[in-house]
Amino acid sequence: EVQLVESGGGLVQPGGSLRLSCAASGFTFGSYDMSWVRQAPGKGPEWVSQFNSGGGSRYYADSVKGRFTISRDNAKNTLYLQMNSLKPEDTAVYYCTRGGYCSGYGCYGRPRGQGTQVTVSS
Repeated sequence: EVQLVESGGGLVQPGGSLRLSCAASGFTFGSYDMSWVRQAPGKGPEWVSQFNSGGGSRYYADSVKGRFTISRDNAKNTLYLQMNSLKPEDTAVYYCTRGGYCSGYGCYGRPRGQGTQVTVSS
């Protein structure tokens, strides 16, 4: 059974940082592209970043480029998202998903975790 378990969310002030983790099990983690997707209140899912398997290419949404860094540790079956210079508009539930780029609710048509809440507020 595929399992993805996110952790590391919380309440942070604008300009602060958080590091999200996603522990994967039930599949060969290193063989899959992995992504982070978020959903803000009242909005649809938004693809945030992906880390490809194989060559390890990384991609980011324009809204987070330069502030977020995705990484993975295949030996630990874990995906990470380092989030710096956080803004109130980054407030969302963040999900780890198996796969690369996705759009809208199509992001929910594949394995994902239960999500972790990130709230950026003073």
